[in-house]
Amino acid sequence: MTAIKHALQRDIFTPNDERLLSIVNVCKAGKKKKNCFLCATVTTERPVQVKMVKVKKSDKGDFYKRQIAWALRDLAVVDAKDAIKENPEFDLHFEKIYKWVASSTAEKNAFISCIWKLNQRYLRKKIDFVNVSSQLLEELPKVTEESVPSGENQSVTGGDEEVVDVYQELNAREEQDIEIMMEGCECAISNAEAFAERLSRELQVLDGANIQSIMASEKQVNILMKLLDEALKEVDQIELKLSSYEEMLQSVKEQMDQISESNHLIHLSNTNNVKLLSEIEFLVNHMDLAKGHIKALQEGDLSSSRGIEACTNAADALLQCMNVALRPGHDMLQAVKQQQQRFSDLREQFARRLASHLNNVFVQQFTQALLQLYNRSYFLSVPGHDQSSTLAQHSVELALPNHHPFHRDLLRYAKLMEWLKNTDYGKYEGLTKNYMDYLSRLYEREIKDFFEVAKIKMTGTTKESKKFGQRRLSLVGLHGSSGKLTGSTSSLNKLSVQSSGNRRSQSSSLLDMGNMSASDLDVADRTKFDKIFEQVLSELEPLCLAEQDFISKFFKLQQHHSMPGTMTEAEDLDGGTLSRQHNAGVPPPVSSEKDMIRQMMIKIFRCIEPELNNLIALGDKIDSFNSLYMLVKMSHHVWTAQNVDPASFLSTTLGNVLVTVKRNFDKCISNQIRQMEEVKISKKSKVGILPFVAEFEEFAGLAESIFKNAERRGDLDKAYTKLIRGVFVNVEKVANESQKTPRDVVMMENFHHIFATLSRLKISCLEAEKKEAKQKYTDHLQSYVIYSLGQPLEKLNHFFEGVEARVAQGIREEEVSYQLAFNKQELRKVIKEYPGKEVKKGLDNLYKKVDKHLCEEENLLQVVWHSMQDEFIRQYKHFEGLIARCYPGSGVTMEFTIQDILDYCSSIAQSH
Repeated sequence: MTAIKHALQRDIFTPNDERLLSIVNVCKAGKKKKNCFLCATVTTERPVQVKMVKVKKSDKGDFYKRQIAWALRDLAVVDAKDAIKENPEFDLHFEKIYKWVASSTAEKNAFISCIWKLNQRYLRKKIDFVNVSSQLLEELPKVTEESVPSGENQSVTGGDEEVVDVYQELNAREEQDIEIMMEGCECAISNAEAFAERLSRELQVLDGANIQSIMASEKQVNILMKLLDEALKEVDQIELKLSSYEEMLQSVKEQMDQISESNHLIHLSNTNNVKLLSEIEFLVNHMDLAKGHIKALQEGDLSSSRGIEACTNAADALLQCMNVALRPGHDMLQAVKQQQQRFSDLREQFARRLASHLNNVFVQQFTQALLQLYNRSYFLSVPGHDQSSTLAQHSVELALPNHHPFHRDLLRYAKLMEWLKNTDYGKYEGLTKNYMDYLSRLYEREIKDFFEVAKIKMTGTTKESKKFGQRRLSLVGLHGSSGKLTGSTSSLNKLSVQSSGNRRSQSSSLLDMGNMSASDLDVADRTKFDKIFEQVLSELEPLCLAEQDFISKFFKLQQHHSMPGTMTEAEDLDGGTLSRQHNAGVPPPVSSEKDMIRQMMIKIFRCIEPELNNLIALGDKIDSFNSLYMLVKMSHHVWTAQNVDPASFLSTTLGNVLVTVKRNFDKCISNQIRQMEEVKISKKSKVGILPFVAEFEEFAGLAESIFKNAERRGDLDKAYTKLIRGVFVNVEKVANESQKTPRDVVMMENFHHIFATLSRLKISCLEAEKKEAKQKYTDHLQSYVIYSLGQPLEKLNHFFEGVEARVAQGIREEEVSYQLAFNKQELRKVIKEYPGKEVKKGLDNLYKKVDKHLCEEENLLQVVWHSMQDEFIRQYKHFEGLIARCYPGSGVTMEFTIQDILDYCSSIAQSH
C-alpha cells in the first residue's frame, strides 16, 4: 500500500501541487467488484483546499488515472455502518449517497480518522460522523500559525506516522539559518562528517553552559522555597479566620433563609390578592348591570321616544353582560351563576314585554288603517248609487294609502327588534308572522279597493260594472295579546263589460275581440286606459319598494342585489316558521334572510299578481289593442324594477305579469291573422280596400305611437312580420275569390294602400315588404291596364299582326305591300273603319267600365286612366311605325292623331 501511495503521489498529485494524506482501496457496494482508490489530499498553496479524489486504473491496467474529485466541504455525512463490530462498508453523503466497501476494516478506519482530522483542522462546517467509534475521533491539539513551520507543510497530527513520514520542506528562515551556519565552516560542504563533529562539539559546549547556569541558581532557589513556606503559614492563618467567619455567617444564613422564605410567601400572597382583585374587578365591571338599566328593562315606557332609547341602551347593556367572555373557572362560581340566571330572567321578561307591546302596536295601526279605508270607501258602499257619478262627485283619486307614518313609528323599535332577533329568535319570529298576517289582510283590502276604482274608471259607466256590494267592517274581536282582529269583510265583485253600440261584422273587424264594438272606441278611450294602467303600476311600485325597505330595516334583514335564484315556496311562511332550515331561537344566515324578505313580501302582497291579471284581462276584453299599451308599460316597469334589485318581489311579480301581457299580445296578433283568413266578401258589390288592410294601417299607426322608444320593440317587429305576411297572403286569396271585381283591381288597390301606409309610417323592419307591395301594385296596375284596354282597334290590330307574321317569315318589310291580303288598298279599307268619332266612343265606354271596377277610397281612377292613355298611345305609335316601314311613300295615315287621343282622354275624364 505504501508503494501505491508513493506512486500516486508522484504520478497524479505532485503535478497538481497536492499532497496525499490517506488512501483506502474500495469497490462499490452491491455491484461487480471493480477496485479503485479513495484519496484524501490537500493543496500545497494557500488557500488550502481539501479534496477527496477517486483514482482507478486505466482500461489497459498500466497506469492510474484521476476519475472524479469532491471538495471536502461538500461532504455532509460519513456513515461507518457499525461503531462496535468490524464492518468494511461505509457511506459518504455528498450531493448523493456513495456506498463503498473497503478492502479491510483497518484501512477504512484509518481513512475515516484522517477525514475527521482534516475536518477539525481546515473546515468551519462540521461533518456528521455516524456509527463511528469514539476512539477514531480524537481531539487535535490547538496549533497556531506560528507553531507551524511552513504553512501547510505540517502534518495533520503529530501522532500520525503516515503523515510524519512525508517529506517536509524547509521554510525560508530555516534555509537562511542553515546557510549562515554553513558559511562559518569551510568544510561544511566538502567534509560532512567533520561538519557534523563540529556541530556536535558546539552542542556539548552549550549543554555544559546550561548545566553551570542551573547550578549557579541553587541559592536563589533556596530563598524562593523559604518564601513559599512563609506564604503557606500565612495561608493557614487566613483559613482559620475564614472558618470562624463561616461559623458566624452560618447562623446569619439560617436567619436570612427564614426571612427570604417569609418574603416569598408574602410576595406570593400579594400576587394572589392582586390577581383575585383583577378577577373580581373583571366580573364586577363586565357582569354588573346598572340599576337604571334594570328599571328600564322592567318598567321602561315603550311608547315614548325617550323610553324607547332608555330601553334600547339597557337591552344593549344586558346583551353585553350576557355575552362577556368568561375566563376559565368563572362559570363555576356561584355568584356568576346567579348573575347569569338573573340576566336570563331579565332578558325573558323584557322580551315578553317588548313582543306584547309591538303586537299591540301592530293591532293599533291595523285598526287605524282599516278605519281610514272604511271612511275613504264608505260612499261607494251605499246600495243603488251610481258609482261612476259618485267617483266624479267626490273626486276619488286612483291612489293607494300611504303607510309611511306607520313605518316611521315602527322604525323607532328597529334596534330593539335586532336585539330580540339576537336574543330570543322565537318571539322575533312570532312578531314577524303577526306583522305579515295583519299587513296581508290590510293590503288585500286596500289593493282590491284600489283595483276596483281603476276598473270603474276604465269602464266609465255603472252599466258596465256591478255594485261594490255591502261593505260591513266589523272592527271588533281584538283578542288579548295575540292582537288578532276578527270581522267579516265583503270582497269586491269582478266587473263585467257589457257590449254597447253597433258592431262590425266579423269579416270587417279586427278590434271586435271582446263584447265592445270597435266603433265605440277611439284614441281618447285608449289614452284614458293607458293613463289608468300607468297610474296603477306607478302606485304599486313605490308601495312595494317602501314596504320591502321597511321590512329590511325593521326586521334587520340584509338585502343584496344579486341575480334572482330559485325562490322557496311561500307556504313556508304559513307553517309557523319563517324557514324550515333553522330552529327557533337561532337567527338564519344572510342567504336565508334574503329569502325571508321575498317570502314576507309574497305573503303580504299575495293579491297583487291576481289583481293585475284581472285588470289585464279586463283591458284586453275592452279592447284587444290595449295589450300594446300594457306590454310597453309593463316592460318599462319590469326593466326599472330589475335595475333596482333583480331579485326583489316587485321585479319577480311584474315579470310574471309581463308574461301574461305578452301572451295576450301574441293572442291579439294571432286573432287578427285568423280573422284575415276567415274574412268573406260580398258577391254583389265591388271589393275595394279590404277591412283587414285598413285595420292593419290602424294597428301599425297605433303601435308606432305606443312603441316609440320602447324596450320591447323586438316583439312589435316580430308581430309586424307575421301580420304583413298574413295581409299579403289573404289579399291574394280574396282577389282570387272575387267575382264582381277583377283580381288585378283588388290586388292593385290593396297593395297600393299597403305601400302608402308603410311609406308614411317608415317602419324599418318592413322595408322589404314595402318594396314588395310597390312591385305588386305596379305589376297588377300594368296587367289591369292591358287587360281592360284590350284591342280598341281590333281589325287594324289583326291586320298588322298579319303584317308582322309575314315579316317574321322572311319577307322584307318594304315588300309586304305586294302581298294581296296586305296591300295598300286593304290597309286604307281597315283604317277607314276607325274614324276619330268611333275611337272616342270606345274610350268613353272603357272609362265607365274602369270607374265601376275601382273604389272611391283609394282614388286610383285617374292613375289608371292615365296609364291606359299611355298604353293606347304606345299602340298607336306602333301602328304608325309599321305603316312607315312597310308602306313607304304610300301617304296612308290614321284618321286621328296622338293629339286627338289626348283630347279624347282629357274630355272624357272631365265629363265624368
